[in-house]
Amino acid sequence: MPPPDSASTRSSLPLAATLMTGPTPSPTSAAPPPNPLAAASSFLHHHLSRLASHLTAPRPALAAAATRAPGPQGASLSLALAPDEVARALTGTPVFTVCNSNNEFVLVSDPGTGLRSLGLLCFRSEDADALLTHVRTRQPVLGRGAKVVPITLDQVYMLKAEGIAFRFLPDPLQIKNALELKSGLTGFDGVPVFQSDLLVVKKQKKRYCPIYFQKEDIERELTKASKSSRGSALSKKIMVGSLEDVLKKMEISERNSGWDDLIFIPPGKSLNQHINEVSA
Repeated sequence: MPPPDSASTRSSLPLAATLMTGPTPSPTSAAPPPNPLAAASSFLHHHLSRLASHLTAPRPALAAAATRAPGPQGASLSLALAPDEVARALTGTPVFTVCNSNNEFVLVSDPGTGLRSLGLLCFRSEDADALLTHVRTRQPVLGRGAKVVPITLDQVYMLKAEGIAFRFLPDPLQIKNALELKSGLTGFDGVPVFQSDLLVVKKQKKRYCPIYFQKEDIERELTKASKSSRGSALSKKIMVGSLEDVLKKMEISERNSGWDDLIFIPPGKSLNQHINEVSA
């Protein structure tokens, strides 16, 4: 099974929405300080203090997300994984964003990279709440009807044809966890994901290679799988990559290459629980 590559790339999953021009968050850099509350505050300040201050014409978004769930797309002669196949691996994982009163994503633009219509997706609801507060402060008219809206990663992925790029705001605690596992690094660009070959299973004639968004979840699974391992021994069995890079590898990989065995486990859930839910 090909493990997630540790090299990371920036997220640019296209989508559709409402535009707010100005700078976007930069890649996460130094490891958070020891105090977890201070770490979260510093992380959000670093990203949200650079958000934009004015809007341009809105574009519809969430209605499309509701009608674009991944599913069979008909026969294909291509050996590469189809978009709906990649999206199915992401089923059930929630992220959070801010929408206006018309259910249009609030977007920013990044003059530094030339990217326009860039949306922000948070892996923690409290980060989206902080983003909402920032929008209401910087844009009172827009903020009057703005709200935090959950959307699943498979919906995000299937909306890429709309041409809007999205930037993820990862959980700062998981950035810290990833840096601890990859000694020598001072920064991590992307959303950390965690994987171990010890957790690959075969159920109902299908092979599953679970990818976790939280180090705590994979450690719990490894503890159950290997009762004799504890503490640092578990860490040696965990590989770290970025969500963005894994998705790119899936997009260029052929069926039956191992990359089509990947299944992303929503935070707080086990592999068995998630498989039962998506198979129901």
